[in-house]
Amino acid sequence: MSNSEQTQVVDFKTSPKPSWLKVRAPGGENYVRIKDMLKTLNLATVCQEARCPNMGECWGGGTATFMLMGEVCTRGCRFCAVKTGNPRGKIDNEEPEKVGWAISKMGLEYVVLTSVDRDDMADQGSEHFARTIRTIREGDPKLIVEVLTPDFKGDRECIERVTRAKPHVFAHNIETTEKLTRGVRDPRAGYRQSLRVLEMVKEIDSTRYTKSSIMMGLGEERDDVLQALRDLRSVGCDVVTFGQYLQPTKRHLKVQSFVTPEEFQDWQKISEDMGFLYVASGPLVRSSYRAGEFFMKSMIEKQN
Repeated sequence: MSNSEQTQVVDFKTSPKPSWLKVRAPGGENYVRIKDMLKTLNLATVCQEARCPNMGECWGGGTATFMLMGEVCTRGCRFCAVKTGNPRGKIDNEEPEKVGWAISKMGLEYVVLTSVDRDDMADQGSEHFARTIRTIREGDPKLIVEVLTPDFKGDRECIERVTRAKPHVFAHNIETTEKLTRGVRDPRAGYRQSLRVLEMVKEIDSTRYTKSSIMMGLGEERDDVLQALRDLRSVGCDVVTFGQYLQPTKRHLKVQSFVTPEEFQDWQKISEDMGFLYVASGPLVRSSYRAGEFFMKSMIEKQN
């Protein structure tokens, strides 16, 4: 079946979002407790900053993805709701310890660390990433740590610094197909550069799991998505996720199409057949959504 046949194209002036994209508003005792704790510690989460549709579900279940090094990104990708600007080198040096303490109070078994781009810093924030990983692992050696990093401008030294801190999973998102990259991502981000980041992680430490994500509904063509999957496998990427792009505000890129749950299932099957260790594919899937469940499931399957 062709891409156009499987994708629901919508007239946004007259049509609401499909029913499969509706989620409950966040709430509940655990959600409120986590929100208050993060506010007290002045910690940011990508759940809030990126307006993730799964925030209520994840926080209600006692998990969150921490966003390091502030809320201001030095880049301006056209799909992203995170604030852009110049942080001028400002950073909270106590953040690794704060994140570690928050994690201990949340009772997590799996934590995801991500960050804004910090092109304003000499090491682009890579040492801060590494220190946070080390702090968390020293506090709880059993805790599984995933990082979702910027591209660090493709700087091998930065990538090695984070990799040597031994996160269990090193994620970096290509976000979209090569053809659409220029119109979707900041000009300083490149499709080939992102692939090279994933490749370097494997060169530095082949035992690290690597992961990437593709947004759907931006006007991508089926053959280009297939090529993106082949490109990811060529650099040894272990895990891939697919999710529906949702326009965060009117100034961001418009949704070109709503991809059906059936098509997401199709992409999951295609990716699994290509050899990815694990695939998460669905309208509301995000790169770090229920990451622990995905990782543990893939580990068990691999061991078996």
